[in-house]
Amino acid sequence: MTDISFGRLVDLPLRDAWRHEAHQFTPWLAQNIDQLSAAIGIPLELTGTEVAVETFSADILARNPMDDSVVLIENQLETTDHTHLGQIMTYLAGLEAQTVIWIAPAFREPHLSAIRWLNQHTADGFSFFAVKARVVRIGDSPFAPIFEVVEKPNDWERAVTAKAKASNPDIDASNTRRMAFWQGYLDRVPTSADWGLRALRLPSAWVPIHGLGEEANLSLWIGKDECGVFLRGGRGSDGRSLIKKLEPFADDLAARLGATFGGSNGQMLWKRAAWNYHDPAQWADAIDWMEQTRVSYEQAIADIALKVDQ
Repeated sequence: MTDISFGRLVDLPLRDAWRHEAHQFTPWLAQNIDQLSAAIGIPLELTGTEVAVETFSADILARNPMDDSVVLIENQLETTDHTHLGQIMTYLAGLEAQTVIWIAPAFREPHLSAIRWLNQHTADGFSFFAVKARVVRIGDSPFAPIFEVVEKPNDWERAVTAKAKASNPDIDASNTRRMAFWQGYLDRVPTSADWGLRALRLPSAWVPIHGLGEEANLSLWIGKDECGVFLRGGRGSDGRSLIKKLEPFADDLAARLGATFGGSNGQMLWKRAAWNYHDPAQWADAIDWMEQTRVSYEQAIADIALKVDQ
């Protein structure tokens, strides 16, 4: 019989994988939100990172497409503390979140008790999770992340199953419509696949912008009665350093693009156009406008890139 060699699964400190919470862990989690989704048992669609709430910034904001509810995700690389619990309560009110997911490598018992109390005493529709994050490996294998739910609402699985069966047809129709729009963009502008566009269920698509010395993205977005474009920093960034770099050129950029330089949450160079989201006959004009605007933004930024302090 052939001898079989077994390795030993070893837990590592989270900081072995992510040294910085905001700059590394949050962006990684945002890009791999499907792994958290699988642990919780509901679909999650990323809507934002480092979202400003008063003087704080919520780590990750997501959406549950089953009911279009807001999901707040707060993550730590260390054992839970009272500061993060307080911030979660601030974000809960400021962002109108219905589901809260607190992620940490270890939870103090008072914080687990707080999660249990919230699940038992808040109104129907609110859900609170404590999720233990682990990083493991065998020998020299790649790091493997694991999410373990240590606290959740009572009868959570039953509630999720019932909600899935009663899935809102309006939400399904909205997702289908968004995917049809972005697919229409791909069909009309095939080269958009080169910068990463695909048929999304989301209301916005991000275009990477190069030459500024840091990650930057142009957001193309669609709403019910208008569509638009704005520039923002990279995932996990509050955009402040990018704003600082572009401020000396703010007037020139705004005039050239017909845009508003100032914005909120690290967003800048806003430009909007009216349209009817529910009228597919208007989509071609909207796509043409967005594509022309995208090109004009890329050209304007390329022209000032060499002048920007890298």
